[in-house]
Amino acid sequence: MYSTQDIQLTNGTSEAVGMDATQLDQAANLLQSEIDKQRITSAALLVARSGTIVKHEGFGQLSPAPESPHVQPDSIFLLASITKPVTGCALMLLVERGQVSLNDPVSLYIPEFKGADRDKIRVRHLLSHTSGLPDMLPENTELRRANVPLSAFVQGACQTPLLYTPNTDFSYQSKGLLLAAEIVERVTSQRLRDFEKKEIFDPLGMHNSALGMGAFSLEETVWCGTSMEQTEDEKRFGANSLYWRDMGHPWGGMHSTTTDLAILLQTMLNGGTYNSDQVFSPATVQTMITNQNPFLNAPWGLGWGLANSLVWNDFGEIVSPTTFGHTGATGTVAWADPTRQLLCVILTNNRVDNGSLLRRVSNRVCAAVKA
Repeated sequence: MYSTQDIQLTNGTSEAVGMDATQLDQAANLLQSEIDKQRITSAALLVARSGTIVKHEGFGQLSPAPESPHVQPDSIFLLASITKPVTGCALMLLVERGQVSLNDPVSLYIPEFKGADRDKIRVRHLLSHTSGLPDMLPENTELRRANVPLSAFVQGACQTPLLYTPNTDFSYQSKGLLLAAEIVERVTSQRLRDFEKKEIFDPLGMHNSALGMGAFSLEETVWCGTSMEQTEDEKRFGANSLYWRDMGHPWGGMHSTTTDLAILLQTMLNGGTYNSDQVFSPATVQTMITNQNPFLNAPWGLGWGLANSLVWNDFGEIVSPTTFGHTGATGTVAWADPTRQLLCVILTNNRVDNGSLLRRVSNRVCAAVKA
């Protein structure tokens, strides 16, 4: 499903890798059209095949404010739930290093996570959305309004009622990824943001990526949404607040660029290697992009969504069955198609028509493949 070559991303022509430049231009035009309609105000697109970057553009402005700087191809976006597979990658590093087993109960690493069927939740269930944990805590808004630290969300996740008996159903949930991150932090005695920087971002050269704000300022990043007007709650804990942007929530708090995400996807396509640096083993990569829920009508990998996943799948309708990736609620998607050696990153600042824009652009990208 992936190449064993160490392919690095370089700029080139679409013709050299069997892609139609006109189709790629039309994919870009779809984004520009939504900018013109003001349904989004910021976007960036990167498409690469066999390591050759064939389309890389920025659209619109960093924010809806007058005179805001133009978006560059590598402007920094809040990824929202594309954060989740990166959290999964961090946990899987501990799995391949023998520090964690996917079949261990979560309570082995988080002893206070106990009672009411919680002993049945295995580590793997946190990454495959089968734990029974809710997506958001019932007290989510109150916690955010109070600007509490991430530890308060962990405490809530350890106490919140389960939606169903673990491993008997599927429900997309962010709190499983929160506890996956907590396992990483307890096993490594490091903050997840520091572990990811040291073990994933720096080795891969993803120097414009951070869980939380990193060294970035809010002004350097793309504004979420199409209006600068904010309620008092939005100013305090909304998507553009410093509190929410820097919390480093492991289900949606990562900032990155099209190039950095393309590097991560290419690393996966390479079987875990990039620029001679083996970050993940081939076995780990294969496991992450293999359906973990064959007994349920709910395909999902470990952290990564799959081509036939039923929720949060904005890869379009004509990708290969081997495709994996993830969508984010801020209007983002990143996916890779191992069969075609194709990857695509679309970052915007507003989710249009429940993801339709992302799917339509993805379809244009797939249609550009000629051979």
